[in-house]
Amino acid sequence: MYIHIPFCKQACHYCDFHFSTSLKKKEALIQCLVQELKLRKNELENQNIETIYFGGGTPSLLSCNELDFIIDAAYKYYNIVEHPEITLEANPDDLSDSVIQELAKSRINRLSIGIQSFYESDLKLMNRAHNVKEALKCLDEATKHFDNISVDLIYGIPGLTNAAWIKNIETALAFNVPHISCYALTVEPKTALETFIKKGVIANVDDDLAQEQFNILVDTLEAEGFVNYELSNFGKPEYFSKNNSAYWLGKPYLGIGPSAHSFNGDQRSWNVSNNTKYIKSIQNNTLPNEIETLSKTDKFNEYIMTGLRTVWGVSLEKIENDFGETYKNYLLKQSEIYIQEHLLYIDGNKLLTTKKGKFLSDGIASSLFKINLS
Repeated sequence: MYIHIPFCKQACHYCDFHFSTSLKKKEALIQCLVQELKLRKNELENQNIETIYFGGGTPSLLSCNELDFIIDAAYKYYNIVEHPEITLEANPDDLSDSVIQELAKSRINRLSIGIQSFYESDLKLMNRAHNVKEALKCLDEATKHFDNISVDLIYGIPGLTNAAWIKNIETALAFNVPHISCYALTVEPKTALETFIKKGVIANVDDDLAQEQFNILVDTLEAEGFVNYELSNFGKPEYFSKNNSAYWLGKPYLGIGPSAHSFNGDQRSWNVSNNTKYIKSIQNNTLPNEIETLSKTDKFNEYIMTGLRTVWGVSLEKIENDFGETYKNYLLKQSEIYIQEHLLYIDGNKLLTTKKGKFLSDGIASSLFKINLS
């Protein structure tokens, strides 16, 4: 279960997710999240919820009481397993010592903390709401109360040297966190970052440097016992994100809140990306979503995209069983050039990316897609 909290203190320059910097509708929206949970309680009949993930936006803007109110509704209307993974995305400036101590007493058992960088210049460039002192202080306190913590870092930032990137990784490792998520800074359309780059205020992102820093990341974290189980995610054994892993393994998920996506195995749906429209619709007991039924080819393409990003790869046996021999032969034929270039390899009955191909996995996957197969 993914619950989208669409509020932020301020807009990060690189972000294109749905959020609002006005908290005026926060109370009404929380009531609507609970109502949507009620309205959709029959969608997952006889299925157990293994994870609850508060994403955003900035879920840590909600109080512990507000988070508990939503979690209570999840327990009321759904079958929750005995020990679910309940994650809260949080920003350092929201995680005071008292808030962390209160969260530790709640059912939330995993924190995903958006550090992004331990350099003030990077934080200012990205327009993050916190500073380095707050980042260090919150990690120091959080690690006293939570065993399961993930730290977010961003590489490929203009001006971020390899030496500075190594220092960022080492600073995170010093807190003994068991999970680190790292993302290449990307220039999304209609963001402040795109505007600043076009105007020459900020240097453009250097893809070659980003790839260098990704390779540094993999080498450093693997040497520390982390597994790069998905392109952007590194976890110690037993600390892989169950929520993220569910996406990559094609499990059904329920998305609650404005802009949230859901998947039931055959259909994908998504809620309207507008807080006012979302609230109005839910108050009228109408789901504000669009639904797409996935074709066989859609499912094939999605499996290739998610599989190649992970340590589990693409099962050729699954391709043959679920899609047929024609699809399997097509995939093997399209993969030949990447195998020759040592970007992909076959191990047993699985197609996987090599270390060299990992950073390029999304581009490789898209070239393996089936456009139309009758």
